[in-house]
Amino acid sequence: MLRPEQAAGIAGLGDVARGGLRLVNREPGSEARSVLDRAAGRADTPRMNSAPGPGAGAAGCRGMRVLVLGGTHHVGRAVVETALARGDTVTTLNRGISGHQPPGARAVHADRTDPAALEEALDTALDAAGGPWDAVIDTWSGAPRVVADAARRLAGRAAHYGYVSSRSVYRWPFPPGADESAPVVDGDPAGDDGGDYAAAKRGGELAAVAAFGDQALLARAGLILGPYENVGRMPWWLRRLERGGDVLAPGPPELPLQYIDCRDLAAWMLSAAERGIGGAFNTVSRPGHATMASLLGAARAVTGSDATLCWVPPEVIEAAGIEPWTELPIWLPPDGEYAGMHDGDVSAAYATGLTCRPVEETIADTWRWLHAEGDPPPRPGGPAHGLNPDTERRVLASLGG
Repeated sequence: MLRPEQAAGIAGLGDVARGGLRLVNREPGSEARSVLDRAAGRADTPRMNSAPGPGAGAAGCRGMRVLVLGGTHHVGRAVVETALARGDTVTTLNRGISGHQPPGARAVHADRTDPAALEEALDTALDAAGGPWDAVIDTWSGAPRVVADAARRLAGRAAHYGYVSSRSVYRWPFPPGADESAPVVDGDPAGDDGGDYAAAKRGGELAAVAAFGDQALLARAGLILGPYENVGRMPWWLRRLERGGDVLAPGPPELPLQYIDCRDLAAWMLSAAERGIGGAFNTVSRPGHATMASLLGAARAVTGSDATLCWVPPEVIEAAGIEPWTELPIWLPPDGEYAGMHDGDVSAAYATGLTCRPVEETIADTWRWLHAEGDPPPRPGGPAHGLNPDTERRVLASLGG
């Protein structure tokens, strides 16, 4: 059985800086505890300052100068749109051959895997930006060497580097309730192979820290939903419920879920950059922010479907040979090796201001996006998501559904 992230692809306290916290990577996981200490208002540590620092966004005298490496798909697109809405000045660097370039951002096109082309593009982008960037957001998921090349070249051109990483960097299986101190896989920041998703993301983390030190923000996201989702998980559920009829709903209905809307991830990363926050953070909702019942119920409501949710126990799903996560997107069995996937400790991210919108809003906006732009094309080399209709009918029939 594939690990979910394979199927998807799947500190110590520093000083007060730029109106917020700067976290220094010293001991694994201590960045999480340090943030919590300050958020709790201990007398021997200064409180977090919510006032914007230099280069502040919409609430300050000017927006930040932001460089987004990518910026046309899913999280990258959400970062660009969120930054523009905050009043930031945004430059995107991508190949310019796929996705959606949000209006209002300055686009520079280059193949970042080519070091010479990257260097030329960064020179062009820096001139156009009118000065060094306050923040860089990098969504790269391939070979770590590509992150290393970009981060090294940007170290003298930007103040902060946000890397969209993954909870997949933790060793499998994820312990339930684990925070940022959980053991991680090995990674090579100079690696030229992105085939092992977990190792590639860990290598990308190491590359970002090597270049930016305590101003490298490692956003260890988990399941990312919301508009522009090109993996196809929530789009499949929406289309399936739209068709109506009896729908195999993986139980139990009260199964707690842990995920993040791409726009909430974008807003948190930009705010963290604005306040000079670095370090590793688990960036998903609290466990149980939604359940399978509330997620599928919201999907049925927004589609106007007359579908009947037929709840099927995990043991029946397993006996039928149905793969969690791919054939039944988002869902994982509540016990066994998957138990920690929807049960991570996100206290540190919440202490630094992470907020997650209601599941109903995420689902409704995803549905509107699908209607406006159509279903995302299959990702090259990625797994197909969704349950075969014949399999669904067979399992439901076996239960008398």
